[in-house]
Amino acid sequence: MTKMKKNNFTEEQIFKRKVLIRTIFSFGFFFILCIIGFKFFHALTDAPKDRGMPIPLRQISEVNAKIFERSYDNPALSKVFPKELAAKRARVNGMIGMRDKLDTSNYFFKVVRYSKLTPQLSDTLLISLDDLRHLPKTEVVFNFKCIEGWSQVSWWGGVRFSDFAKKYNLGTFNNLIPDTKNHPEQLLKYVGLQTPDKKYYVGIDMPSMMHPQTILCYELNGKPLPMDQGSPLRLIIPVKYGIKHLKKVGTIFFSETPPPDYWADRGYDYFSGL
Repeated sequence: MTKMKKNNFTEEQIFKRKVLIRTIFSFGFFFILCIIGFKFFHALTDAPKDRGMPIPLRQISEVNAKIFERSYDNPALSKVFPKELAAKRARVNGMIGMRDKLDTSNYFFKVVRYSKLTPQLSDTLLISLDDLRHLPKTEVVFNFKCIEGWSQVSWWGGVRFSDFAKKYNLGTFNNLIPDTKNHPEQLLKYVGLQTPDKKYYVGIDMPSMMHPQTILCYELNGKPLPMDQGSPLRLIIPVKYGIKHLKKVGTIFFSETPPPDYWADRGYDYFSGL
């Protein structure tokens, strides 16, 4: 009789017992996951690094970049705005590579041309602002986006990088600009840019550099660039986040492999596309 009473639980008691069992199980499972996560975190931090980033994370980042590159639609334009909506004072998104003074009165930037067949013969051009101003001017008013979480409509002027590359026979295996629609395989895959002091540098895929809105920019709001915006010349590339818009261009070069990139070396996405 006593034994029957012990097994004769009410529905409320059965429910509470189930809740207790599930609670214990949930906390136990959570504790196990915490241990696994803790061990995984330490395994990552102790793993060998590639360009300042644990190799497993670097590999994941590179896979993501390849997916974005393959899905990139070159003809698609970033949304443009009327000049009247552009900010009167453009926000500054970084000063790395901008600290050293530069003599803007006698400014030249270097362009290293590339030859796959005879790389030892790759030569360096010195280009001035006057050289750029002889090329057709292009203006773009778009929503500049920063990885810090802000955006701002701004108005920039300069020369399309594609026009610049065509003028100086840049960006192909043999320094000759082909019909890129019929022979896109002749284009090199990447462009690298550096500040004069080489403290800031970016690597960008060639399709994005050849985009019709990508410009070598020497004007902001119809006037010469101010110092904090990269005077006398900077890159504006609306299909990328602000970390790719290198200010104060010192050197431009071309490559078949991804060039070093300041923020990618610190764990950010190499492609950084919008």
